[in-house]
Amino acid sequence: MGKNVIVVGGGIIGLCSAYYLKKEGHEVTVIDKSNMDAGASYVNAGYITPSHFISLASPGMLSKGLKWMFNPKSPLYIKPRLDIDFLKWVWAFKKSATPLKVEASIKPLLDINLLGRELYEDLQQSNEFNFHYERKGLLMYYKTDKVGEEEWEVGKRGIEEGLKVEHLSQTEVSKLEPKANLNVKGAVYYHSDAHMTPNNFMQEMIVHLKKNGVSILKNEEVVDVDINNQKILKVITETRQLLCDEVVLAAGSWSPKISKKLGLKLLIQAGKGYSINLNRDTNITIPAILCEAKVAVTPMNGFTRFAGTMEFSGINHTVNPVRVNAIAEASSSYYNQLYITSEEKAQAKCGLRPCTPDGLPYIGKTSKYKNLTIATGHAMMGWSLGPATGKLVSDIISEIKTELDIQAFNPDRIF
Repeated sequence: MGKNVIVVGGGIIGLCSAYYLKKEGHEVTVIDKSNMDAGASYVNAGYITPSHFISLASPGMLSKGLKWMFNPKSPLYIKPRLDIDFLKWVWAFKKSATPLKVEASIKPLLDINLLGRELYEDLQQSNEFNFHYERKGLLMYYKTDKVGEEEWEVGKRGIEEGLKVEHLSQTEVSKLEPKANLNVKGAVYYHSDAHMTPNNFMQEMIVHLKKNGVSILKNEEVVDVDINNQKILKVITETRQLLCDEVVLAAGSWSPKISKKLGLKLLIQAGKGYSINLNRDTNITIPAILCEAKVAVTPMNGFTRFAGTMEFSGINHTVNPVRVNAIAEASSSYYNQLYITSEEKAQAKCGLRPCTPDGLPYIGKTSKYKNLTIATGHAMMGWSLGPATGKLVSDIISEIKTELDIQAFNPDRIF
C-alpha cells in the first residue's frame, strides 16, 4: 500500500526522490522554502561524473585550504570564522582525509555515479521527458607537468576501476577541440562522463511531477515537526500542518537547520560555487575541467557555462565579484581567444553545495526515527547523483532491496 511521503527540499535530490516514490505508488508532497528556480540545482556544471571517484576529503586538501584561506581568488576559500558547527566539521574532515578512508570511499562513489548515469539515460530514453543530455566525456586540462602527472595517476586508477581513460598530448587535445584555441600542455580524458543543462531538466521534472499528482509547495519553510514515539507525525510549515507516514530530508545545505529540530547532528557545511553563462558561440564542444584553477566548463543547450570555486563562508547567497573574476581570468588563460565581459560577469549566479566531512553523501534511515530518510550532503556531485539517490530513497521507503549497498552513506556514521 502506498505511503504518504513528505519530501523536504525541492532541489535535484528532492525532485528525483519524489519521481521514484511516485512511480512506486506513494502519495508525495514536496516542500521548499524557495521559489524553486535558483540555487545549486540550477547553476551547477551539469556533469554526470563517474570520473569523480576520489573523495573531496583527500589527504592534503585541508592544508591546501589553510594555505589558501587568506587568498579570496583561490579555488578553495575558507572564510575564517569562530563557528562551533564549522569547527566540528573541519575536525571531522581532518580525521576523514586519510589514504585508508579515501580508498574505502572509491567503490561506493563510483558505483553511485554509474547508477546515476544509467538512470539519467533511462529517463532520456523514456517518453516522459525531452531534456538535453550528451555523453561526450570530460577533459581534465592541465598547464603544468606536475598537475598532469597527478591527474594521470587518478586516471590510471580509473582504468583499474573499469573506466575508459586516456592521457592526451597537446596535439591530440587540439584534434578533439580544433576551434577552441587552447593553451594547455595536455589532458586526461574520461570517456565515462556526460553532461546536461540543469535548469532545462529541473523545469521538465517539476512539470512532470505536477502532472502526475505530486503536490509541490513552493515558498514554504518547515518550522517544526510533531514527533511521538520516535516517529514524525506531522511536518509543520508557516501556513499548514501536513500528516505523513514517511519524511525525506533532502534540503541540501539547509538540512542541518532542520535536523537540529529533530535532535540530529548532521555535519554539513555549505560550499558556495559560482557560474557564468556565455550566451554566444565559444567553439567549445566537450566539457572540461581546468585543473590548476578548478574551473568547470560545460557546453550547454544554447550557451557555455563556466563554473567553479568552493567557498566555505556560511549560508548566504552573496556573489563575491573577486571569486567571479577568478573564474573569468582562469577561463581566459586556458582558452586564448576567450574573453568574459563585465556584463557577463555581472550576471553570475551562485549556489550552495552541501558538503559532508568525508565527501560521501548521507543516504538512508537514521536509527533515531522510524520514518525519516536522509538524502543530502552530495557536495559537487549532487547533479550526478540525483536520480541514483532518488531511486535509493524510493527503495528504502518502499522496503525493497536497494540498487546498491548503501552502508557507506549511513547518516548515523561517526567521523
